Amino acid sequence: MKQSELKFTVSLDENKLPENIEWQSSGTNEHSHAKAVMVSIWDRSEQNTLRIDLWTKDMLADEMKIFFHHTLLSMADTLKKATGEENMAKDLKDFCAHFAEKLNLVKKNS
Repeated sequence: MKQSELKFTVSLDENKLPENIEWQSSGTNEHSHAKAVMVSIWDRSEQNTLRIDLWTKDMLADEMKIFFHHTLLSMADTLKKATGEENMAKDLKDFCAHFAEKLNLVKKNS
C-alpha cells in the first residue's frame, strides 16, 4: 500500500499562541510556511467531525476573510465532487458570492 504524509509544525509563543506554521508533504524536503490552517477530520467510529483551526498572530483580519472565502469555495467544489450534489454546491457558491460581497472582497454588482 502506498502512503503519503502531511506534517505540520507549529511554533508557539510564551502564551501558547501560534507564531509560525510550517507544513511539509511526503516526497519533498521543502518546508512551506503558512499563516493559517484548517483541518477537518471525519471520525469514523464517533460519526463526528474533529477540527483543528490555527492561525498565526501576524495573520491580518483581511487575510482571514479571504482564507475563509477560498475555503468555502473549495468546500462547494468538494461537495459536488464527493456527492454529486450539484444544486447544493451551486447554492453554496451563491452564498460564497454573498459572503464576499458583504465582506467587501469583491465589488458589488450594479
